[in-house]
Amino acid sequence: MRLIIAEDSLLVREGLNRLLGGLGHQVVATATRAEQVLGLVARHGPDAVVLDIRLPPTFTDEGLRLAAAIRRRHPRVAVLILSHYLENSYAAALLENGAARLGYLLKERLLDAAMLDEVLRRLHAGGTAVDPDVVAHLLAPRREHDALARLTGRERDVLALMAQGLSDRGIADRLTLSVTTVGTHTHNVFRKLGIADAPASNRRVNAVLAYLTGRVEA
Repeated sequence: MRLIIAEDSLLVREGLNRLLGGLGHQVVATATRAEQVLGLVARHGPDAVVLDIRLPPTFTDEGLRLAAAIRRRHPRVAVLILSHYLENSYAAALLENGAARLGYLLKERLLDAAMLDEVLRRLHAGGTAVDPDVVAHLLAPRREHDALARLTGRERDVLALMAQGLSDRGIADRLTLSVTTVGTHTHNVFRKLGIADAPASNRRVNAVLAYLTGRVEA
């Protein structure tokens, strides 16, 4: 894939450049400040943009705002947000207007080249990716009569992988199950949690994350 990296840290930027090149991708441009990114996307037409969530000049939520702007102007370009921080609100804000071609990972995942490569390819194909640690935090028990307590262990496994953005086939491969069995678990999860199922995988991710984020904030 042809990629743009937006990262103000020289060490992280150069490390990403080498890592992605080693995976067979081409980094066509890099940026160190938020205001550089949209021009580079327009000029180079990349397959994906890898963004730090906090960039100069304010080091707050530049990555989130850039992701929204790229989505509006270049809907076929995938965006992967990287963050040092486990913040549920970041993932929720990123995906609130649709999950296709959007991802959110903690920077520690950069140590896992295979995972990074798989996530980028999933986003490029129109999918979604949410960091497993963020999903684990969203799945943690919140109160005595939590609806998640109704789920079996396997149903919780399926729910976690759905929230990370995996398709039924991806979940089946990860858990060594048949796609039919995954479909049964998925149906049971939505029924027990009272979530309206959606045939499209990205709408399903939205529904799951909206439910999990809502119970954390309740």
